[in-house]
Amino acid sequence: MSTETIILEQYLPAITAIPIDKVHTPTMPMDTYLAEAGYLYHWAKEDLEELKKAGLLAKLLEELPYRRTAAAEAQAQWHNNMRKKEEAQARWQLESPEAFELRDELVHYMLFAFRNHEHLLNRVRSVNEGNSNADMIQDLLNLVVIGRENIELLTQVGFDPEKLEFAANVSQDMADLHGAATADKGSMDKSKLLRDQAYTHLKEAVDTIRQYGQFVFWKTPDRRKGYASEYLRKKPSKSNADLNPIIASAAGGTE
Repeated sequence: MSTETIILEQYLPAITAIPIDKVHTPTMPMDTYLAEAGYLYHWAKEDLEELKKAGLLAKLLEELPYRRTAAAEAQAQWHNNMRKKEEAQARWQLESPEAFELRDELVHYMLFAFRNHEHLLNRVRSVNEGNSNADMIQDLLNLVVIGRENIELLTQVGFDPEKLEFAANVSQDMADLHGAATADKGSMDKSKLLRDQAYTHLKEAVDTIRQYGQFVFWKTPDRRKGYASEYLRKKPSKSNADLNPIIASAAGGTE
């Protein structure tokens, strides 16, 4: 278990206790926000005594790097889940056509091999009725069962018996891949919610520290600049409320 995971678990009660209606979603790239939080910690650490005089709790600043680590781990988990699903979807697009072709090949051989056996033809025809992804996966298994039971008829028309074992493996692989490619949206939403809650938990500390820094160093631009987002400062479309957490607080908070 990584140190990050331990820290995320340590803060999990506080993170998951944040009500959904109080949860924020990042409005800048998460890696940028995490980098700014790390920068803020080292910047504010130099001013800790003056910030404490204004009422900032030293514990909040001490917690900042741990909240940052917890948010980073939650971000990594959500991103990893998204990546796995996207990779599975890409593989499905690449590999599923061959699986459908294999299903059609088995049907082709069986319809000819069983041409004089009506009950077997009916079984194959019933298997071949649907054409969805799920149908294809199940069809392969059903055809494997029929093929194994009637292998002598198949080999008489030049069918390779190893194709049945191959089809069984393909069916299992495609079932696993289809499950990953169509991962339950609810589980994905839970992963994203945890990331957003962890971000909110970190944001609470970042905003508070920035507010105190803006207040204490209101006449010292060289120190005050460290208590505003460099990312947002470079975005001309953002309002002053985005740049100055004191203004933002008075307006009801920022994203």
